[in-house]
Amino acid sequence: MTAELVRGQNHPLSQSRLEIRISAGTPIVAAATLGDESGRVHGVERVAHPDAPALPGLEVPRQAAADHRLAVDLDALPDAVHRVHVLLALPPAPGGGPARFGAVAAPFVAVAGPDGTEAVSYTVTGLDAESAVVALELYRRQGAWKVRAVGQGYTGGLAELLADQGLPAAHRLANSIDEAVARGPARSVPAPPPRPDGGRSRQAAAPEPGPDQDAPAPRSTLPTHPYGPQGTDGARTPGQPAPQSPHPGGAGPAGPSSATRPPVPTADGPIDYNHPRRRTAAPSPPPVQPARPVAGDATGWSMDERLYNQVWGMFEDLARTTAAYRGAVDFADSRMEKELDQVLSDPRNRIGGQGDAAREAARARHAQLVARAEEALDRDLAQLAAEAEVVEPALPPAYARWDNPVWRGYRVPVEIPMALRLGDLHLPEAARVRIPMLVRLPLERGLWIDSGRTPSLGGDAADSHEVRRLALETAVAHAGRLLAVHPAGEFTVHVVDPAGSGAQALAPLVRADVLAAPPARGAAGVADVLARLTRHVDLVQMAVRGGAADALPPGFDTAQHLLIVNDFPHGFDDRAVNRLRYLADEGPAAGVHLMMIADREESAGYGPLLDPLWRSLLRLTPVPDDHLADPWVGHAWTYEPPLVPPGSQVLQQVLTRVAAARRARHR
Repeated sequence: MTAELVRGQNHPLSQSRLEIRISAGTPIVAAATLGDESGRVHGVERVAHPDAPALPGLEVPRQAAADHRLAVDLDALPDAVHRVHVLLALPPAPGGGPARFGAVAAPFVAVAGPDGTEAVSYTVTGLDAESAVVALELYRRQGAWKVRAVGQGYTGGLAELLADQGLPAAHRLANSIDEAVARGPARSVPAPPPRPDGGRSRQAAAPEPGPDQDAPAPRSTLPTHPYGPQGTDGARTPGQPAPQSPHPGGAGPAGPSSATRPPVPTADGPIDYNHPRRRTAAPSPPPVQPARPVAGDATGWSMDERLYNQVWGMFEDLARTTAAYRGAVDFADSRMEKELDQVLSDPRNRIGGQGDAAREAARARHAQLVARAEEALDRDLAQLAAEAEVVEPALPPAYARWDNPVWRGYRVPVEIPMALRLGDLHLPEAARVRIPMLVRLPLERGLWIDSGRTPSLGGDAADSHEVRRLALETAVAHAGRLLAVHPAGEFTVHVVDPAGSGAQALAPLVRADVLAAPPARGAAGVADVLARLTRHVDLVQMAVRGGAADALPPGFDTAQHLLIVNDFPHGFDDRAVNRLRYLADEGPAAGVHLMMIADREESAGYGPLLDPLWRSLLRLTPVPDDHLADPWVGHAWTYEPPLVPPGSQVLQQVLTRVAAARRARHR
């Protein structure tokens, strides 16, 4: 049964030799690119197009046509290829042909096996002004191949599409493709007629030569290649069926034996050349078993990098899977509404059994579509959940939750990791799948722990106090993790607590003696800390701009710095606010990072002055909240903070080891 995909949905591929069939209402150009794991195309030699149609494991048509067939052999692709993108484009139309896909029928794309059975199909809808589109993506995931419906259009044509895939000479290649297409007339390649023998090629029946006659040369029975004549070296293109033996019954060059030799034609009727033991129908493929998840199966120079890439691969898969499910449900809803409107538009169907039957049929079709979407969602979520169960225990401390056993054997690292875990992400349809939220180090943006009222805890004074406490505990957990993943002495934490309201939550940092100084209090303490860090940023900027980064004053602290600000804007005057904005904007490039625990409503008195400050910070919450927007697919991800489990001493133990390593370094 053919799986009908919607945009963003994926489906496993059970065979390596494939035929991609494309049908459009007007002549179009078909091409394909071979990309790495991120989809980047590293040169024109990785693009199959009409002027260079054949690549290892891939062949595309030489001309524009209304119907195309692309041959793909996944096993023959180079090992460095992880993604194959199927591209469609409208050719130049000097005679006034269509210049955008919105003016023609939606292209239809199907992926079929060697026996002609279609595995998946996709109708590329939603196009308007685009003249080029990425229709499908074949991608490698955990050693197995999948196909994804993409449907990403480009108004700038092939040049913009190829440039988006990282090809340096995109415009030049697009022009050469247009010139190659213009040299040949557009044509439509009809599909071969169905054969009753299951699609195998056979030579026509011929009389057997007598003993005094020479055997005639066997006539080739291979189907004509749709995009030009075959070569004479016996090679075949990827995905093309293997040539059959020209001898009747499949015998070798010596001819059939007397026991199996077909009889001489007679007037009784046609001769049956079917071998009694030969099956004419292709065997059904074995059921596809999902690959067993393996931690660190992504690419990378180190295990940390492979795990980082794998985590974000899981994030992308969950986003696409959920987007496909939502799109399928939306399609089912709109289709049912349309069918019900059609039923109700006829007054005769508004009452009586005929109208009820039509409505029930529409609801049944809706339920069938939704059930199919839920089945695909459950299948993908089960695979992702199994992968998460394998990946989570293998994560290093920088990526691990506080309840991960890896913290029991914690040792102060000698190198800075590439990323840091700031919490977990999940979606309503996949609450059981938690994706670690990883951000690269050093931090490019400051952090804002929002201590404002949240709907999840209500809005009264007691709940507001609880949110403030959780916000500061979240900040302490983040600071503790940052200290733990940096080498001894390579990360310094400063705290500003003007009113002293955070003494209890800040106790783990104070007791472990990992702060640069005791938490600053009052307006004077705030001004002193901000002045010192501002001067630090100024010196680093002057050294870098002057090309003398190694000429900093003796004893200058070159470590990364984190400033934790509690209860903003309490204790801040206009001068302090301006310095804080300066640190938020210029600090990250100089190694000074900001973490604020604040309620934005309490600083409303500053008006729009602080709007740039809030926009420059990454907003996090101390309780689960769906505030993180994903502009790629339009999801609102639910964020969960990485709090230390209640009653656990893991944070205090880690900070104690960090302090001991610092003391040993300064001896």
